[in-house]
Amino acid sequence: MKFNMDKMIDELVDHEGLELFPYEDSLGILTVGVGRNLEQRGISEDEAFYLLSNDIDVIWEELIKSHPIVEDLDDQRQMILLNMAFNMGVPRLSKFKKMWAAIENNNMEEASKEALDSRWASQVGRRAEELAERLITGLPH
Repeated sequence: MKFNMDKMIDELVDHEGLELFPYEDSLGILTVGVGRNLEQRGISEDEAFYLLSNDIDVIWEELIKSHPIVEDLDDQRQMILLNMAFNMGVPRLSKFKKMWAAIENNNMEEASKEALDSRWASQVGRRAEELAERLITGLPH
């Protein structure tokens, strides 16, 4: 490439705009970012994993801010709670008051039971069963 990438980016942002949420362009095509046609181009696998990594970081920060006890847990139980938070969001996960009380008391059997006693568990089925079992055992996926 002979052109300056930074200048090209600046020019395209000026002409296309920068939209951080999906929108329909003037032709009704679902678009995001700087003119990314999601219907024809989508995103690459690398981009999907980059987004996922960023989402995990954001959710982790929300989770430990809301429930500092998570930092004191072993890595497997951190991953279980992060998985749950990723699925339903930290605000919804925070409503599992009895589960959190059990975790605070290091009673993972009770925490598991409380996780399964939820609408979330009936919605996600096998995922909830696996995560609840892992809360008890502390074993990896």
